[in-house]
Amino acid sequence: MTTVLYSETLYADDSVERDVFGPDVRLLVRDVGTLAELDAADCEAAAGLIVMRHHVTAEDFARFPRLRAVVRMGVGYDRIDRTAAAERGILVCNVPDYGTAEVADHTMALVLALRRGILLYQDTQRGEAPAPWHPVNTPLVRRLDMQRFGIIGLGRIGTAVALRAKAFGFAVAFYDPYRPNGTERALGIDRAPTLEALLERADVLSLHAPLTEETRGMLGIDQLRLLPEGAVVVNTARGPILDLAALEVLLREGSIAGAGLDVLPVEPPTDPVPDLLRAYRAQEPWLQGRLVITPHAAFHSPEAWADIRRKAAETMAAALLGEAPQNVVAPTEW
Repeated sequence: MTTVLYSETLYADDSVERDVFGPDVRLLVRDVGTLAELDAADCEAAAGLIVMRHHVTAEDFARFPRLRAVVRMGVGYDRIDRTAAAERGILVCNVPDYGTAEVADHTMALVLALRRGILLYQDTQRGEAPAPWHPVNTPLVRRLDMQRFGIIGLGRIGTAVALRAKAFGFAVAFYDPYRPNGTERALGIDRAPTLEALLERADVLSLHAPLTEETRGMLGIDQLRLLPEGAVVVNTARGPILDLAALEVLLREGSIAGAGLDVLPVEPPTDPVPDLLRAYRAQEPWLQGRLVITPHAAFHSPEAWADIRRKAAETMAAALLGEAPQNVVAPTEW
Protein backbone atom coordinates (compact mmCIF):
# COMPACT_ATOMS: atom_id res chain seq x y z
CA MET A 1 0.00 0.00 0.00
CA THR A 2 1.31 3.47 -0.94
CA THR A 3 1.99 5.68 2.10
CA VAL A 4 1.67 9.48 2.11
CA LEU A 5 3.09 11.34 5.09
CA TYR A 6 1.95 14.78 6.24
CA SER A 7 4.56 16.23 8.57
CA GLU A 8 2.22 18.89 10.00
CA THR A 9 -1.29 18.73 11.43
CA LEU A 10 -3.12 21.54 9.65
CA TYR A 11 -6.75 20.42 9.62
CA ALA A 12 -9.14 18.88 12.14
CA ASP A 13 -9.54 15.61 10.22
CA ASP A 14 -8.34 13.80 7.10
CA SER A 15 -11.69 13.56 5.31
CA VAL A 16 -10.64 15.59 2.26
CA GLU A 17 -7.39 13.68 1.90
CA ARG A 18 -9.13 10.31 2.10
CA ASP A 19 -11.63 11.46 -0.48
CA VAL A 20 -8.81 12.36 -2.87
CA PHE A 21 -6.52 9.38 -2.28
CA GLY A 22 -9.11 6.66 -1.86
CA PRO A 23 -8.76 3.43 0.14
CA ASP A 24 -5.51 2.24 -1.41
CA VAL A 25 -3.35 4.99 0.11
CA ARG A 26 -2.22 4.90 3.72
CA LEU A 27 -2.18 8.34 5.36
CA LEU A 28 0.19 9.28 8.15
CA VAL A 29 -0.41 12.67 9.76
CA ARG A 30 2.20 13.88 12.20
CA ASP A 31 2.94 17.24 13.83
CA VAL A 32 6.65 17.86 14.36
CA GLY A 33 8.83 20.94 14.60
CA THR A 34 11.29 19.72 11.95
CA LEU A 35 11.52 16.66 9.74
CA ALA A 36 14.43 15.43 11.88
CA GLU A 37 11.88 14.75 14.62
CA LEU A 38 9.94 12.23 12.53
CA ASP A 39 10.11 8.58 13.54
CA ALA A 40 12.42 6.50 11.36
CA ALA A 41 9.60 4.04 10.63
CA ASP A 42 7.40 6.80 9.20
CA CYS A 43 10.24 8.05 6.99
CA GLU A 44 11.02 4.56 5.74
CA ALA A 45 7.39 3.91 4.81
CA ALA A 46 6.63 7.18 3.01
CA ALA A 47 6.39 7.25 -0.76
CA GLY A 48 4.96 10.77 -0.64
CA LEU A 49 5.72 13.69 1.70
CA ILE A 50 3.53 16.78 2.00
CA VAL A 51 4.91 19.84 3.82
CA MET A 52 3.93 23.45 4.32
CA ARG A 53 6.26 25.20 6.79
CA HIS A 54 9.01 22.61 6.99
CA HIS A 55 12.32 22.73 5.15
CA VAL A 56 13.45 19.57 3.37
CA THR A 57 17.23 19.25 3.22
CA ALA A 58 19.59 16.72 1.69
CA GLU A 59 19.96 15.17 5.15
CA ASP A 60 16.20 14.84 5.38
CA PHE A 61 15.96 13.15 2.00
CA ALA A 62 18.50 10.56 3.14
CA ARG A 63 15.98 9.33 5.75
CA PHE A 64 13.33 8.52 3.11
CA PRO A 65 14.47 5.45 1.15
CA ARG A 66 11.12 4.96 -0.62
CA LEU A 67 10.27 8.60 -1.25
CA ARG A 68 9.08 9.35 -4.77
CA ALA A 69 7.47 12.79 -4.44
CA VAL A 70 7.37 15.87 -2.21
CA VAL A 71 4.54 18.38 -2.46
CA ARG A 72 4.95 21.84 -0.95
CA MET A 73 1.60 23.24 0.15
CA GLY A 74 2.23 26.66 -1.34
CA VAL A 75 3.53 28.46 -4.37
CA GLY A 76 7.14 28.89 -3.22
CA TYR A 77 9.44 25.88 -3.11
CA ASP A 78 12.65 27.46 -1.82
CA ARG A 79 12.32 25.46 1.41
CA ILE A 80 13.08 22.24 -0.50
CA ASP A 81 16.56 21.25 -1.67
CA ARG A 82 15.65 20.55 -5.28
CA THR A 83 19.18 19.54 -6.20
CA ALA A 84 19.19 16.81 -3.57
CA ALA A 85 15.73 15.72 -4.70
CA ALA A 86 16.83 15.50 -8.33
CA GLU A 87 19.89 13.44 -7.39
CA ARG A 88 17.57 10.90 -5.78
CA GLY A 89 14.99 11.00 -8.57
CA ILE A 90 12.35 12.49 -6.28
CA LEU A 91 9.68 14.71 -7.81
CA VAL A 92 9.17 18.11 -6.19
CA CYS A 93 5.80 19.73 -6.82
CA ASN A 94 4.09 22.87 -5.57
CA VAL A 95 0.54 24.20 -5.46
CA PRO A 96 0.68 27.29 -7.68
CA ASP A 97 -2.99 28.13 -8.04
CA TYR A 98 -4.61 28.18 -4.63
CA GLY A 99 -4.31 31.82 -3.49
CA THR A 100 -3.61 33.86 -6.60
CA ALA A 101 -6.55 36.23 -6.15
CA GLU A 102 -5.89 36.65 -2.43
CA VAL A 103 -2.25 37.66 -2.87
CA ALA A 104 -3.08 39.99 -5.75
CA ASP A 105 -5.87 41.62 -3.74
CA HIS A 106 -3.61 41.93 -0.69
CA THR A 107 -0.94 43.57 -2.82
CA MET A 108 -3.35 46.16 -4.13
CA ALA A 109 -4.73 46.75 -0.64
CA LEU A 110 -1.23 47.56 0.61
CA VAL A 111 -0.57 49.85 -2.36
CA LEU A 112 -3.84 51.73 -1.97
CA ALA A 113 -3.55 52.00 1.81
CA LEU A 114 -0.19 53.70 1.32
CA ARG A 115 -0.88 55.75 -1.81
CA ARG A 116 -4.19 57.11 -0.50
CA GLY A 117 -2.73 57.93 2.91
CA ILE A 118 -5.13 55.63 4.76
CA LEU A 119 -2.48 54.36 7.15
CA LEU A 120 -1.19 57.88 7.74
CA TYR A 121 -4.63 59.21 8.60
CA GLN A 122 -5.35 56.27 10.86
CA ASP A 123 -2.13 56.87 12.77
CA THR A 124 -2.61 60.63 13.06
CA GLN A 125 -6.32 60.60 13.92
CA ARG A 126 -6.37 58.00 16.68
CA GLY A 127 -3.86 59.58 19.06
CA GLU A 128 -4.68 61.31 22.32
CA ALA A 129 -4.34 64.58 20.44
CA PRO A 130 -5.71 63.88 16.95
CA ALA A 131 -4.21 65.75 14.04
CA PRO A 132 -6.15 68.68 12.54
CA TRP A 133 -9.22 67.71 10.53
CA HIS A 134 -7.82 68.25 7.07
CA PRO A 135 -5.68 66.44 4.49
CA VAL A 136 -1.95 66.00 5.01
CA ASN A 137 0.53 67.05 2.36
CA THR A 138 2.70 63.96 1.97
CA PRO A 139 4.75 62.31 -0.80
CA LEU A 140 2.69 59.18 -0.16
CA VAL A 141 -0.51 60.51 -1.69
CA ARG A 142 -0.59 60.84 -5.45
CA ARG A 143 -3.18 60.43 -8.18
CA LEU A 144 -3.01 56.81 -9.31
CA ASP A 145 -3.24 57.37 -13.05
CA MET A 146 -0.20 59.65 -12.87
CA GLN A 147 1.97 56.79 -11.61
CA ARG A 148 3.85 53.90 -13.14
CA PHE A 149 3.32 50.55 -11.45
CA GLY A 150 6.38 48.30 -11.77
CA ILE A 151 6.14 44.54 -11.29
CA ILE A 152 9.08 42.18 -10.82
CA GLY A 153 8.02 38.68 -11.82
CA LEU A 154 5.02 38.20 -14.10
CA GLY A 155 3.82 34.76 -13.10
CA ARG A 156 0.26 33.97 -12.08
CA ILE A 157 0.20 36.42 -9.19
CA GLY A 158 2.17 39.13 -10.98
CA THR A 159 -0.25 38.91 -13.89
CA ALA A 160 -3.26 39.16 -11.57
CA VAL A 161 -1.70 42.24 -9.95
CA ALA A 162 -1.01 43.80 -13.36
CA LEU A 163 -4.67 43.48 -14.32
CA ARG A 164 -5.84 44.98 -11.04
CA ALA A 165 -3.36 47.85 -11.26
CA LYS A 166 -4.54 48.60 -14.80
CA ALA A 167 -8.12 48.73 -13.56
CA PHE A 168 -7.12 51.41 -11.05
CA GLY A 169 -5.56 53.52 -13.80
CA PHE A 170 -1.85 52.84 -13.23
CA ALA A 171 0.48 52.64 -16.19
CA VAL A 172 1.83 49.11 -15.69
CA ALA A 173 5.23 47.74 -16.63
CA PHE A 174 7.04 44.56 -15.68
CA TYR A 175 10.47 42.95 -15.66
CA ASP A 176 10.65 39.20 -16.14
CA PRO A 177 13.28 37.78 -18.50
CA TYR A 178 11.59 34.38 -18.45
CA ARG A 179 8.27 35.49 -19.89
CA PRO A 180 7.94 34.95 -23.66
CA ASN A 181 7.89 37.82 -26.09
CA GLY A 182 4.40 39.14 -26.67
CA THR A 183 3.22 38.74 -23.07
CA GLU A 184 3.11 42.51 -22.76
CA ARG A 185 0.93 42.82 -25.86
CA ALA A 186 -1.53 40.22 -24.62
CA LEU A 187 -1.97 42.10 -21.34
CA GLY A 188 -1.73 45.63 -22.70
CA ILE A 189 1.18 46.59 -20.45
CA ASP A 190 4.80 47.59 -20.99
CA ARG A 191 7.87 45.43 -20.71
CA ALA A 192 11.13 46.74 -19.24
CA PRO A 193 14.23 45.32 -20.93
CA THR A 194 16.24 45.35 -17.70
CA LEU A 195 15.62 45.51 -13.98
CA GLU A 196 17.28 48.93 -13.89
CA ALA A 197 14.99 50.27 -16.58
CA LEU A 198 11.95 49.16 -14.57
CA LEU A 199 13.21 50.63 -11.30
CA GLU A 200 14.03 54.02 -12.78
CA ARG A 201 10.36 54.63 -13.61
CA ALA A 202 8.48 52.66 -10.94
CA ASP A 203 6.49 54.98 -8.68
CA VAL A 204 5.10 51.79 -7.16
CA LEU A 205 7.29 48.68 -7.10
CA SER A 206 5.64 45.32 -6.43
CA LEU A 207 7.62 42.10 -5.99
CA HIS A 208 6.28 38.79 -7.32
CA ALA A 209 9.39 36.77 -8.14
CA PRO A 210 10.22 33.38 -6.60
CA LEU A 211 13.17 33.13 -4.25
CA THR A 212 16.10 31.69 -6.19
CA GLU A 213 19.84 32.20 -6.22
CA GLU A 214 19.20 34.82 -8.91
CA THR A 215 16.62 36.79 -6.94
CA ARG A 216 18.05 36.49 -3.42
CA GLY A 217 19.23 40.00 -2.49
CA MET A 218 18.07 41.33 -5.87
CA LEU A 219 17.00 44.66 -4.38
CA GLY A 220 19.76 46.26 -2.36
CA ILE A 221 20.71 49.85 -1.74
CA ASP A 222 22.03 50.46 -5.27
CA GLN A 223 18.89 49.12 -6.91
CA LEU A 224 16.43 50.86 -4.59
CA ARG A 225 18.17 54.19 -5.14
CA LEU A 226 17.13 53.97 -8.78
CA LEU A 227 13.46 54.37 -7.84
CA PRO A 228 11.88 57.79 -8.41
CA GLU A 229 11.67 60.12 -5.42
CA GLY A 230 8.64 59.26 -3.30
CA ALA A 231 8.23 55.69 -4.55
CA VAL A 232 6.32 52.99 -2.68
CA VAL A 233 7.65 49.42 -2.37
CA VAL A 234 5.45 46.39 -1.70
CA ASN A 235 6.69 42.83 -1.17
CA THR A 236 4.24 39.93 -1.06
CA ALA A 237 6.73 37.46 -2.59
CA ARG A 238 9.69 36.38 -0.44
CA GLY A 239 11.54 38.36 2.22
CA PRO A 240 15.16 37.70 1.19
CA ILE A 241 14.60 39.31 -2.22
CA LEU A 242 14.55 42.75 -0.56
CA ASP A 243 17.32 44.14 1.66
CA LEU A 244 15.54 45.49 4.77
CA ALA A 245 18.55 47.52 5.88
CA ALA A 246 18.64 49.29 2.52
CA LEU A 247 14.91 49.89 2.68
CA GLU A 248 15.31 51.45 6.13
CA VAL A 249 18.03 53.81 4.89
CA LEU A 250 15.88 55.09 2.04
CA LEU A 251 12.75 55.38 4.18
CA ARG A 252 14.70 57.46 6.70
CA GLU A 253 16.07 59.64 3.90
CA GLY A 254 12.57 60.09 2.53
CA SER A 255 13.48 59.01 -1.00
CA ILE A 256 11.14 56.05 -0.54
CA ALA A 257 7.81 57.32 0.75
CA GLY A 258 6.36 54.09 2.08
CA ALA A 259 6.50 50.31 2.09
CA GLY A 260 4.16 47.37 2.59
CA LEU A 261 5.68 44.04 3.59
CA ASP A 262 3.86 40.74 3.90
CA VAL A 263 7.14 38.83 4.03
CA LEU A 264 10.40 39.24 5.93
CA PRO A 265 13.86 37.68 5.51
CA VAL A 266 13.35 35.59 8.67
CA GLU A 267 9.85 34.40 9.56
CA PRO A 268 8.76 34.68 12.24
CA PRO A 269 11.26 37.39 13.20
CA THR A 270 13.89 36.32 15.72
CA ASP A 271 16.63 38.18 17.56
CA PRO A 272 18.43 40.16 16.44
CA VAL A 273 15.30 41.83 15.05
CA PRO A 274 16.07 44.07 12.04
CA ASP A 275 16.28 47.77 12.93
CA LEU A 276 13.40 48.62 10.60
CA LEU A 277 11.10 46.14 12.32
CA ARG A 278 12.18 47.39 15.72
CA ALA A 279 11.34 50.98 14.73
CA TYR A 280 7.98 49.83 13.36
CA ARG A 281 7.08 48.00 16.55
CA ALA A 282 8.10 51.01 18.63
CA GLN A 283 5.89 53.25 16.47
CA GLU A 284 8.73 55.67 15.94
CA PRO A 285 7.33 58.95 14.58
CA TRP A 286 9.41 58.99 11.40
CA LEU A 287 7.57 55.87 10.19
CA GLN A 288 4.09 57.18 10.90
CA GLY A 289 1.75 55.98 8.16
CA ARG A 290 4.66 54.90 5.98
CA LEU A 291 5.14 51.22 6.76
CA VAL A 292 2.70 48.36 7.12
CA ILE A 293 3.67 44.77 7.92
CA THR A 294 1.40 41.74 7.69
CA PRO A 295 2.47 38.25 8.88
CA HIS A 296 2.81 36.39 5.56
CA ALA A 297 -0.97 36.37 5.39
CA ALA A 298 -1.57 37.60 1.84
CA PHE A 299 -2.47 34.10 0.66
CA HIS A 300 -5.10 33.48 3.29
CA SER A 301 -8.85 33.22 3.07
CA PRO A 302 -11.09 30.34 4.17
CA GLU A 303 -11.54 29.49 0.50
CA ALA A 304 -7.80 29.50 -0.21
CA TRP A 305 -7.14 27.39 2.90
CA ALA A 306 -9.61 24.80 1.59
CA ASP A 307 -8.15 24.99 -1.93
CA ILE A 308 -4.58 24.36 -0.84
CA ARG A 309 -5.66 21.32 1.12
CA ARG A 310 -7.42 19.61 -1.77
CA LYS A 311 -5.00 20.75 -4.46
CA ALA A 312 -1.98 19.48 -2.50
CA ALA A 313 -3.59 16.06 -2.17
CA GLU A 314 -4.56 16.02 -5.84
CA THR A 315 -1.02 16.98 -6.83
CA MET A 316 0.41 14.15 -4.75
CA ALA A 317 -2.12 11.69 -6.15
CA ALA A 318 -1.10 12.66 -9.69
CA ALA A 319 2.58 12.21 -8.81
CA LEU A 320 2.22 8.82 -7.14
CA LEU A 321 -0.82 7.24 -8.76
CA GLY A 322 -1.33 9.02 -12.07
CA GLU A 323 0.45 8.91 -15.40
CA ALA A 324 1.04 12.66 -15.68
CA PRO A 325 2.50 14.46 -12.63
CA GLN A 326 1.34 18.05 -12.16
CA ASN A 327 3.05 21.24 -10.95
CA VAL A 328 6.52 19.66 -11.11
CA VAL A 329 9.38 22.05 -10.23
CA ALA A 330 12.13 19.39 -10.03
CA PRO A 331 13.68 17.48 -11.70
CA THR A 332 13.55 19.92 -14.59
CA GLU A 333 13.22 17.24 -17.26
CA TRP A 334 9.61 16.56 -16.24
